[in-house]
Amino acid sequence: MLLRMRFNSSNISIKRRAPVGATDFLRRDDKMAALLPAIERMAALQKDCAAALPAMFKYCEILAFEAGQLTLSLPNASLAAKLKQQLPKLQETLARRGWKVDGVKLKVQMTKPAEIKEQMRSLSLTEAAVTAFDELGHTLEDTPQNATLIAALKAMVAKRRTT
Repeated sequence: MLLRMRFNSSNISIKRRAPVGATDFLRRDDKMAALLPAIERMAALQKDCAAALPAMFKYCEILAFEAGQLTLSLPNASLAAKLKQQLPKLQETLARRGWKVDGVKLKVQMTKPAEIKEQMRSLSLTEAAVTAFDELGHTLEDTPQNATLIAALKAMVAKRRTT
């Protein structure tokens, strides 16, 4: 007699490891453990900067802090211009919290486009507009220069007429 047994969570026990935190993981390796104080320092500085400029600092990141020079990354030039006006307040707040910041350098880097992407709005065309685009596609001279435009017009008209 052959006895078959199905395994499921009720009849087997699996030893599961406890989740390991990032700091515990870093401490396990000598080379990584040497980085931990620098990481904790940068995290504390990031937190203090965010406290000094709460709304504005939402999209900013600290790139470096060496020899009293703070380098910040910003997603666009307009935010950099606004932040430039707030630098005295930022430096003053950081000094009160124990950071010796002699200067602040701003670098515009498109790092977070997904977070600041705006909702696209849908364009609706009347039937008269679709008909006009259709006629334009048929009346344009069939030349290599116009081929892409004619194809785009035909595709748009086909899409609008099917929806």
